[in-house]
Amino acid sequence: MDYGTAGTALATGILFGFVLEQAGFGSPCKLTAQFRLTDWSVFKVMFSAIIVAAVGILLLQVNNTFGAQGFYVSEMYLWGTVLGAVLIGAGFAIGGYCPGTSVVGLGSGRIDGLIFMLGMVVGVWAFAGVYDTSFIQTVVNTAYVSAKTVPELFGVSPWLVIVAMVLMLIAGFAVGRALERRTQGVYTAEDITEGHAPDQPDDLSRDLGREATAENRSD
Repeated sequence: MDYGTAGTALATGILFGFVLEQAGFGSPCKLTAQFRLTDWSVFKVMFSAIIVAAVGILLLQVNNTFGAQGFYVSEMYLWGTVLGAVLIGAGFAIGGYCPGTSVVGLGSGRIDGLIFMLGMVVGVWAFAGVYDTSFIQTVVNTAYVSAKTVPELFGVSPWLVIVAMVLMLIAGFAVGRALERRTQGVYTAEDITEGHAPDQPDDLSRDLGREATAENRSD
């Protein structure tokens, strides 16, 4: 056993869990609010992380850090990918967790995080039981796409894809900020711990105005 690699993986996992918890992702409120387009914290954090990771991988490739073999990219089967995306997206929306944040939720003492993890185990076990059926094999092994990466698919430089992703991130921040202002807003740590939705800025200002008016009348 390579204890250096194992230790690095453990430390990275702990750090990743800490960052997720600090971002509020240990609560299902964050993920479900993203699906309702009222709190864009998940998009902002995860898409930023994806871009950082993509840049890091490209730099490592430039320096040939991975060697001649590079790193493994799985083959692309369109319908299997689409079906998997629909199922995992439905799981995110219903349960309020992804596999990583459910562990963070459990570490925070949330019972629903444990239930979600148990559901994943049962789901994997059930899928394994039907994996060899003709229907599943047809779905996961048809519509093969030879290109394994986006640059290969479109025949462009990987750095051009990075630039496009940065522009998408900027646009996402702008759209997210606009929608957050029009809706209930971003969940804070206080909102999550106290179990209530964030106040809308307009409603909060209106309530403060009403309180001030009531105090003036009482005086």
